[in-house]
Amino acid sequence: MKFWKRILIFCVLATLSVLTLVIGNGYTVYQTAISQMPLNEKLAQIQAKDNYTKLEEMPPIYKDAIVSVEDHRFFDHKGIDVIAIGRALFNDIRTLSLKEGGSTITQQLAKNTYFTQEKKLERKIAEVFMAFEMEKAWGKDLILELYLNTSYYGDGYDTPKEAARGYFGKEPKEMTKNETVLLAGVPNAPSVYAPTKNFRLAKERQKQVLSKMVRYGKLTEAEAERIAKGEE
Repeated sequence: MKFWKRILIFCVLATLSVLTLVIGNGYTVYQTAISQMPLNEKLAQIQAKDNYTKLEEMPPIYKDAIVSVEDHRFFDHKGIDVIAIGRALFNDIRTLSLKEGGSTITQQLAKNTYFTQEKKLERKIAEVFMAFEMEKAWGKDLILELYLNTSYYGDGYDTPKEAARGYFGKEPKEMTKNETVLLAGVPNAPSVYAPTKNFRLAKERQKQVLSKMVRYGKLTEAEAERIAKGEE
């Protein structure tokens, strides 16, 4: 019995040592990134982009669509979603992979602007530290606006304004609800969901977004059906 108790203690201590090392490495990655490009400089860099799109230039439903499908607790958390991380961790352990990350919109913004897309644990830890820093420095609407302008929409479009003009020949405010929700689904996988790539899959993704919006109380079933049919 004492033998197994010692083994258990050893395993716990070894795990804690590894976690401490990984967290330390992640913090170093974060510190290096933010020292090279402070948040105020990063903000100015993003807002200087051609066709930068302000949140108020988008139809109101776009905000609801993005939050519903990407991070429905966005306005409740402080940078990370503990529930989503726990669910992702369980699934990653079950599948022995790092396929799920439970990333919030703030974490995705951190990844898009400061880090690589590599699935490394140190990068995920750095992303968390950066997300906390962003939440302290910027309000939720600004974080969401920056996220929209650092996402990719396919066909060479780097902002919602470019995508609205390119896909629909319209300014963002002129998009119908159908077009707006369709566009909201594209950044998840632009090579798949861009309407010029495979319109059928783009519509399937649109249905997923609408389903999430209904689930989280942003639309009724009837409203979602009308939008899917192009009646709104």
